[in-house]
Amino acid sequence: MTSPDTDPIRIVAVHGVGNSFGADICGTRLEELRTLKAAVWTQQLSSGLGIAPDRVNLDFAYYADKLVTGPVAQGAGDPDRLDDPLAQEMLAAWARELGVPEEVAQGHATVPLRALSSWVARRFDLVEGPLRVFIRLLFSEVAVYLRAEDAPERVTAREEVAARIARHQPRIVIAHSLGSVVAYEALHAHPELQPELFLTLGSPLALPRVVFQRLIPAPQHVGPGLRGTRPPGGTRWVNIADPGDPVAVPPKLSRFFDGIALDHTTVISPLFRFHHATNYLQSATTAATIAPYLQA
Repeated sequence: MTSPDTDPIRIVAVHGVGNSFGADICGTRLEELRTLKAAVWTQQLSSGLGIAPDRVNLDFAYYADKLVTGPVAQGAGDPDRLDDPLAQEMLAAWARELGVPEEVAQGHATVPLRALSSWVARRFDLVEGPLRVFIRLLFSEVAVYLRAEDAPERVTAREEVAARIARHQPRIVIAHSLGSVVAYEALHAHPELQPELFLTLGSPLALPRVVFQRLIPAPQHVGPGLRGTRPPGGTRWVNIADPGDPVAVPPKLSRFFDGIALDHTTVISPLFRFHHATNYLQSATTAATIAPYLQA
């Protein structure tokens, strides 16, 4: 049994979009940056828990370098459009889910970023400029990962996360944003990996036509609709989403997945950094979810 006084709790953190160290970063420098990221997440998490950072032994599963592709995925062309057709298709599906009016999205055929980001910013009380940059980044990375079941970027990202979990043997896997999709697939692909807790933060796992139907394993028909399922084994799944987070849509993953123990919709940050991992890691809801594992 783990002693809370002597043995820090072992955690693997899986990042979301916008965490790339750069296309040319590798080797020792990559490990240095990954260690720095682990330290930042440790500090933020321990701050929310109200404990010393040395009570947390956190490994940072870095996969962003696996999603680096050419200029199409990076969106180097028209600044008001995504150059990648799949990313543009996903953007249109997201717009429909958010209820963007047809006149804003031009029939959802082209979904210009300027009009869409302006509408989303007003609805969620966000700053439009940074939001537009984030939307471009989000759908570029999501499209690269979910382009095909056997896409090399998807396989290598998933296997990198699985390898980190296997190596660190954590009690808890914390996955944010796109990282929740990568970690979900990694845990399913490797049923021998059974952390005690799978904690998803700001997750888009249920986003229809963008993420949900593209998951591996694919959701199954149960009654009138499709249902996904929690990772195999005894892993407990808890989800936390801010109602003002437009990435974590639709709300309540438990409406789409079986086996979720707790599905929290709670305000994480009412003023700024709507989707940032920092706010989720330092939230009282996250602390309450993890705290029992410090005592067991």
